[in-house]
Amino acid sequence: MAYSRDGGRKDKDYKQQRKGPSNKRYIVRRKVCTFCVNKSSSIDYKDANMLSRYISTRGKIEPRRRTGVCARHQRALSLAIKRARHIALLPYTSSFVHKTGITTPH
Repeated sequence: MAYSRDGGRKDKDYKQQRKGPSNKRYIVRRKVCTFCVNKSSSIDYKDANMLSRYISTRGKIEPRRRTGVCARHQRALSLAIKRARHIALLPYTSSFVHKTGITTPH
């Protein structure tokens, strides 16, 4: 594979390799905010079961791109999770890290 001086590829076959329906792996579906769809559901810090869906196994708050929550509800959700952690309804870390003190390097 050759590169030109400006950093671009010289291969003509490169574009043809990337084209075509065989290289499509999946179609990305846009995630919809569950709180916007269900207008009756509100974010409450006392509902630990609902909040635990938005926390990873390591105890971290999941980002918007993974959960599909809109920006307004993500801010309210993170505030509710922090309040629930403060009054010990939710853990700050996972039970594995809490018991052993071992963290896996990333």
